[in-house]
Amino acid sequence: MGRFKRHWKAWLIGAVALGLLAFVGGPWFYINVLSDPPAQELALGEGQQGGGAAVPVDGDWAVSEGSQAGYRVKEILFGQDTTAVGRTGKVTGSVALSGTRITSGTVTVDMGSVATDKSGRDEQFRNRIMSVSQFPTSTFALRGQADLGAVPAVGQKVTVKASGQLTLRGVSKPVTVDLSAVRNGDTIQVQTSIPVVFADYSIPDPGIPGIDIEDNGVIEVLLTLRKAT
Repeated sequence: MGRFKRHWKAWLIGAVALGLLAFVGGPWFYINVLSDPPAQELALGEGQQGGGAAVPVDGDWAVSEGSQAGYRVKEILFGQDTTAVGRTGKVTGSVALSGTRITSGTVTVDMGSVATDKSGRDEQFRNRIMSVSQFPTSTFALRGQADLGAVPAVGQKVTVKASGQLTLRGVSKPVTVDLSAVRNGDTIQVQTSIPVVFADYSIPDPGIPGIDIEDNGVIEVLLTLRKAT
């Protein structure tokens, strides 16, 4: 009888240990083995287009093919850290340049097309979190002007601070961003990242049971501009 009790206790301890291993190791295996690593941050040079003959910078430039926007947030999946990255190529807008100054600029993102590597996450994003049926787009609009200091040469990277208005889920807030740009002959690439605290834009807690999400994230934007015709 005593031997049976000892075996029973050993089996129970083993079962508990296996359960804990599955609880901790399962998400680790899912994140590190079954899932693809998160996409790298959008950066100048990615998907670079253009390279034709340089054109004068003065005038209107249109956001064109190759532009991307999206978000990056940190998640905790049953105790394991991971990162969710959403992307879309459905980005429109325009930028006006005069001499060394950016005189105006607007960017609009189709929120219903933002997608990650998980359809369940995207369903939450489009419905409960961002309510895209009610707020189908997000926008950034330049406020005032930003001065480049000098007209950049082809291939030269410049970075300037710019003030703008960011609208998410129908809520608009002033923001200050670092705009990095490089001139590639007949195109200009522009990149920026905008930190966002969800509560500031009335975005509900994105977390669900088993998945905790930080109360903030980053909006990433990479634009390819072509001279408007």
